[in-house]
Amino acid sequence: MQIGIHLSKPAFGCAQKAPPRTRVFWLQGVTLVWMVIEFGVSAYAAITAHSPAMLAFGSDSLVELMSASVVLLQWVPSMSISERKATRTASMLLFVLAFVVAGTALASLVLGLRPGTSRAGIGITMAALVAMPVLAWLKRREAHHSGNTALAADAAQSATCAYLALIALVGLGVNACFHIAWFDAAAALVAVPILVKEGRSAWQGQTCGCC
Repeated sequence: MQIGIHLSKPAFGCAQKAPPRTRVFWLQGVTLVWMVIEFGVSAYAAITAHSPAMLAFGSDSLVELMSASVVLLQWVPSMSISERKATRTASMLLFVLAFVVAGTALASLVLGLRPGTSRAGIGITMAALVAMPVLAWLKRREAHHSGNTALAADAAQSATCAYLALIALVGLGVNACFHIAWFDAAAALVAVPILVKEGRSAWQGQTCGCC
């Protein structure tokens, strides 16, 4: 992961205009629909399999849903919010997510929970590994063209979602194949530093060059 790439405002006046609303609405609309599906399946998998990794992944889906909604409000005239406020909100959501993931995983380790196999969890994380990098790339492209740091922060969250999908998939896969109960929670804890780093970058108006 490469942290610390700053978005710069375009030099030419014509490039300083906001990106076409149709592209922004399309990107955020697709994100919202996908996140609703992802959160629903992840929550079901977390509950039925008692999986901290899936709860972490589902929590990320919920935060991403909220973040996409915040960014979308920038382009709704009657509900417009400032770019700085949208960026800071997206950053705070990442910090909240890191706290939720760490607490859930540690509680699972302390209580000695034994998560079960979740085919739904494996399926949704595999799908996210395909969908989220594409969405992250498209959002970063729009953010680069417009210099909009809130959209860039949302792109970072989409990239983070892909990382969490991979981490959750590894945790689910190892648990399913080898029945190592603590590996699921350990996989969730691996995601915490990633979330904190992305949150700090978003707060500083930076994006990651990953994914």
